[in-house]
Amino acid sequence: MKAPGTPRKKAAVAGPAKAVKREPAETSLLEKYLSIITESIADNKGEDIVVLDLTGRAAFADRMVIATGLADRQIAAMAAHIERKLGDAGSKRVLIEGASGSDWVLIDAGDIVVHLFKAEARAMYGLERMWGAELDVPPAEG
Repeated sequence: MKAPGTPRKKAAVAGPAKAVKREPAETSLLEKYLSIITESIADNKGEDIVVLDLTGRAAFADRMVIATGLADRQIAAMAAHIERKLGDAGSKRVLIEGASGSDWVLIDAGDIVVHLFKAEARAMYGLERMWGAELDVPPAEG
């Protein structure tokens, strides 16, 4: 018999995920895919590319890439190019949400999550503030 509740609720009850020690081959593959993603965004004139290290801080990914595009079509094209290039490099699982004309496209590439925003949406959601490394540092007592 299955326990009641959604997977999200079960994960919340289970607590934070434990950090997984990665083998060197897995780490180099992660870096290879990260390089493909950031170079593809830059080639497509994406702006303000930020890579956040989420290792040990989030169970859903080890890296988060955030970038800005000027128009819906540019953002959709960036997402399509990333999907194609990762597929060519051997990635078997790339999921895209919001590529049909929105201010924000999410790409789930396994251990890497990519957010492509229009400038206004990026400022509104503030993912850098939410996931940035400065949040790990306790505030100085004054």
